[in-house]
Amino acid sequence: MRTSFPGEEAEPPALPRVDAIVVGASAGGVEALLKIFRPLPKGFSLPIIAVLHLPDERRSLLAEVFRSHLAIPVKEADDKETIVPGTLYFAAPGYHLSVEADFSLSFSQEERVFHSRPSIDFLFESAADAYDARLAAVLLTGANNDGARGMARIKEYGGLTVIQDPAQALARTMPDAALALHTPDFLLPLPDIGLLLVELERIAC
Repeated sequence: MRTSFPGEEAEPPALPRVDAIVVGASAGGVEALLKIFRPLPKGFSLPIIAVLHLPDERRSLLAEVFRSHLAIPVKEADDKETIVPGTLYFAAPGYHLSVEADFSLSFSQEERVFHSRPSIDFLFESAADAYDARLAAVLLTGANNDGARGMARIKEYGGLTVIQDPAQALARTMPDAALALHTPDFLLPLPDIGLLLVELERIAC
């Protein structure tokens, strides 16, 4: 497990080539996501699929909020749409979001996971099945255990796992739960996670 961004080390370890990034967050997640996504430059080429726990009784404004702050395209995911490189997708409220084998997105209304729908575990586990080892996953602040099982699955497939340092998380339950199940490749503060995403995209190009 590395606790510093690769560029800060004398001999940076080789990072894997990935085809997509999945991200999960809950309590405190809006601010955390803005911090890791703001460094992404215009033309960033990797797709990012994110689940942020939201109340499902009203329309989400996440895409509009993030679009006004970021240099990359942002949208709310649509059922059956094909994943496009360089786009940030947010799960819609009230539906689990999954990645299919043909790299399209799909909605479902199965039972809630840790009282949440969309569930981070649903996204992470399906993305692991679709992308195998060519996937990076990031788990941030949150007040329940959603995402821990999905992160462990991604690690089993050989994907890259990144967890926010729980000591710096607004709600540390979620990163702590993931750390209890597996040792991530990186345990980082938010600014370093943003830099790591930029480096992953540079390697993939």
